[in-house]
Amino acid sequence: MRTVAEEMVRLLDKPPPLVPGTLRDGTRLTRLGQHGDFDGYVPGMAGNLLVGYYHGEHDVTGTVENKRFSARIRAGMFTAIAEGNDGQWRTSGPIEVSHVYLTNARLQACSDMIAAGKPVELLNRVGCTDPTVASLLEILSREAGAADRSSRLFVERTIDLLCMQLLRHHSALNAVRTPRPRRGLARWQVKLVATYMRDHLDQEVGLDELAKLVHLSRFHFCTAFRLATGRTPHEWLVAQRIERARDLLAQTVLPVSEVGLAVGYVTPSSFAASFRKLVGATPSEFRRGL
Repeated sequence: MRTVAEEMVRLLDKPPPLVPGTLRDGTRLTRLGQHGDFDGYVPGMAGNLLVGYYHGEHDVTGTVENKRFSARIRAGMFTAIAEGNDGQWRTSGPIEVSHVYLTNARLQACSDMIAAGKPVELLNRVGCTDPTVASLLEILSREAGAADRSSRLFVERTIDLLCMQLLRHHSALNAVRTPRPRRGLARWQVKLVATYMRDHLDQEVGLDELAKLVHLSRFHFCTAFRLATGRTPHEWLVAQRIERARDLLAQTVLPVSEVGLAVGYVTPSSFAASFRKLVGATPSEFRRGL
C-alpha cells in the first residue's frame, strides 16, 4: 500500500502542501490548501487520513468500507479514513482543507498511556462534527512548517491531544468492542486475499486458489467475501487490475496492449471494455487526458 501522503499527491489535482520533515512515529502534516472536484476510487492506504475543512459548504458522497455516505461539509467538520480502508469518493470543489497523515504507531503510543496498550483502531468518519478535533486540526495547519524548536514541541503536544480525542470518541479499543456474529471474512483475511490478487494481477487467478488461502470451500468463500467487502471476488480483482493499469498508463510509456497484458487481460478489447466500465474512458483516452 502507498502511504497517505503518496496517494494524495497521486489522486488530487492540487493536494495541500506537505510540510517537509516527519514527526514522531512517522506522522506528517500539511498546510492549508485548496483542491478541485474529485471523483474516483481511493485504495486502502498505509496510515490514517484526517481532513479539516475551512470556508464554504461542499457535497461529499461515496462509499467507505462498503458503507454508503452522503454529507454536506462545512467549516468545523472533519473526516477520518482509517488505514487500509478503500472507497469511492465524489467531492465538489474548490474546497479548502488541511490534512494530518496519522500513523497507527502514533495512535497506539497514546493508547499505551490511557488504555494499558490495548490495540486501537480509528473509526471512519465523514463530515463529522467535533469542535475539539476541528480546532486541533486548524491549529496544526497554522503551526505546520514552523522551524523553531518551541513550535515543533507545540505541534507534537497538539498531535498528542488530537490522538487522545480520537481515542476517546472516534476509535474502537478491542477490549470494549461488542462481539458480533461474523458473517463474512475477517479483515485480515480480506487483506490476505487482496494482497494475493495484487501480487498476481498478470496471471489467471481462480476462485479455488483464493478460497484455499482462507481454508474455505469455493462457495463459502464467495459468499463470505461478498458479505465482508460488498463486492464479489471477481469485481474486487477487476478493480485492482484497473487501478494498476491507471498507474502504468500514467507512469510508463508501455503500449496500451502491453499494459493490458501486465494486468491480466489477454486481448486489447477485453482490457478496453473493463477499463471503460470503471473509468469512463478507454485506456488510450485516459492516457491522452493526463
